[in-house]
Amino acid sequence: MKKTTRTTTSETLFSERRKDFPSLSRTHNGLPLAYLDGPGGTQIPRYVIEAMVHYYSNCNANSHGFFVTTQESDCVIEEARKAMATFLGAEGPHTISFGANMTTLNFSLSHALESTLQPGDEVLITQLDHEANRGPWLRLRSKGVLVREIALRKDGTLDYDDFRSKTNERTRLTALGFSSNALGTVNDIALARELTYRAGSLLLVDAVHGAPHFPLDVRALGLDFLLCSAYKFYGPHVGILYAREGLLERLNPDRLRTQDQRAPFRIETGTLNHAAIAGVKAAVEYIASFGDGANLREKITSAMNRIGEAEHVLAKELYEGLRNIPGVTVHGPSFTVPGRAPTVSFTLEGHRPPEICSFLNERAICAWDGDFYAIRPVEILGLLEQGGLVRLGLSLYNTRDEVQRALDAVRELAETAKKRKK
Repeated sequence: MKKTTRTTTSETLFSERRKDFPSLSRTHNGLPLAYLDGPGGTQIPRYVIEAMVHYYSNCNANSHGFFVTTQESDCVIEEARKAMATFLGAEGPHTISFGANMTTLNFSLSHALESTLQPGDEVLITQLDHEANRGPWLRLRSKGVLVREIALRKDGTLDYDDFRSKTNERTRLTALGFSSNALGTVNDIALARELTYRAGSLLLVDAVHGAPHFPLDVRALGLDFLLCSAYKFYGPHVGILYAREGLLERLNPDRLRTQDQRAPFRIETGTLNHAAIAGVKAAVEYIASFGDGANLREKITSAMNRIGEAEHVLAKELYEGLRNIPGVTVHGPSFTVPGRAPTVSFTLEGHRPPEICSFLNERAICAWDGDFYAIRPVEILGLLEQGGLVRLGLSLYNTRDEVQRALDAVRELAETAKKRKK
């Protein structure tokens, strides 16, 4: 892979590496297809695709045998654990478990933690989160556990006074997102850790929407659990669980007696998707190729800072451009808020979100409508009945031209709404 130099500008960071992604050559209605749907899943670079094809072509076998291809499969999985541990700043590969997706892993984790909880114990979730970090914990109410919500404010940020008031000596787990996939809000994880330390509570962070945009360091953040999904950061559909060293062994997840009982295997059920896991390692390596440093961790941190900065510049232009279109309301924190994720959601007076996304599709712009499985914040903001939101998100391959195309299209649709009112 071509190495990005330290002097590369934000503009060339996006443009020079677009050729790495085969799908970016696709056209629709005679126009280059603009993938502004990254928050729902990014495009995959050729490097990752080739890693998966190589696995299928050379060592497709089940694990834990004594012949060459099965031993190679074991090596592929172990190397992917090492890569993800480095990506997350974790203690080592023994803290990284793989699963079908983040939701499945979180349900498995909630079942495992259930046996450690008593009626009257409390779990904190938020009104901002994706349902995958709410539903697995809400089910504990049927077991007598009090599941409480941290309130969402109208500006799209959590009410931290409410967070403080609801954290107490009965709190056993706090589950919140690193950043919102619906509104782009970045949560105060340091404060969450401070509050949970005081309460003696475990802290679980859903970083599905954070991992593609920010450098993560689970040890520096003091996390007990972190979940993310490789398909959000240029990899295949694989869920990833980080469990603090020694913690998974203390839990009793659903598993067969034939399963390896040690961490990180004890929460993994059945045969994993080996080829996709090969793609996870390749995705980490691809991201690292944007950075500088003496080792993989330094390169990843450098790359994520560089990518995040470039994404932020374009996302701010998108945010400001949408705010200046009559009839458009942009939802979520402004870009004056530190650490804002490059995801921008909006509504347009006179048009429902599905209609807006269909209009954008005709102009070869991929955009999501609805609640994006973050149904609770959309409900709290009073937008559910009108079809939710339109969401545009920036990834490392997006360009200023694509942002301008999206703004022009929304502006055109807003003009039709204006004429219709007349």
